[in-house]
Amino acid sequence: MDRRLTKPLVLAMVAVALVLGVLLGVSTGIADRIFGGPSPKTIASASLESMRAQNRLIAFVARYVSVTTSTTTTFGLSAKRTLILPGDVRYELDLSKLQPGDVTWDAGSKTLSVKLPEVEIAGPDVDLTSAQEYGEGGVLSALTNADQQLDSANRAKAVADLRKQAQGQVQMRLAHQAARAAIERSFAMPLVAAGFKDAKVVARFPTEGADEASYLDLSTPYEQAIQEAERRRAAEAKK
Repeated sequence: MDRRLTKPLVLAMVAVALVLGVLLGVSTGIADRIFGGPSPKTIASASLESMRAQNRLIAFVARYVSVTTSTTTTFGLSAKRTLILPGDVRYELDLSKLQPGDVTWDAGSKTLSVKLPEVEIAGPDVDLTSAQEYGEGGVLSALTNADQQLDSANRAKAVADLRKQAQGQVQMRLAHQAARAAIERSFAMPLVAAGFKDAKVVARFPTEGADEASYLDLSTPYEQAIQEAERRRAAEAKK
């Protein structure tokens, strides 16, 4: 066999083997160990994909109580009903909205910056089992369905009031703080575990620094909130 043909063939085989070896090392993590471990960008990308797979993060849950009163007058007769209604509101992040461009690494300051999607308010999940309804109906309540109408009006106003309470500046600030802390912790833990103990993670919302915190309102419609609460109460009664 001609040795002038053998040498190029051997070099080509070695080159192919090196390429395959690098590809195998990248896919199995061997390359990371040989070349000093994974980079912060690689770790951040893996963390990002992991969080996107979780879909939603409940960053904060708060319970509010609404007290509403409705009155009606017919033919000089009056009726009044008061409702005390508690409900839970969730402050969530849609992690599927996080994109690679929202996560950037600054090697100089060793800082990973994360741009967060807006907080979404979900609920309220009203608690009819703890609700209290009372009032004064007298003759009007006895002769008409005034009580039922007032109760319905109170429930609608109570659900709207619970949403309004949930959107207060203090509540939104607490929700933003909880969401930032959760995301920063989720990105920081893998970095620290990989040896980047000096790395910092800073999560921010697009409206950070604005006078009012922004959010997306995913509140449950009044009728649906009451129907879901009645279903839960019926299910609990069967237990």
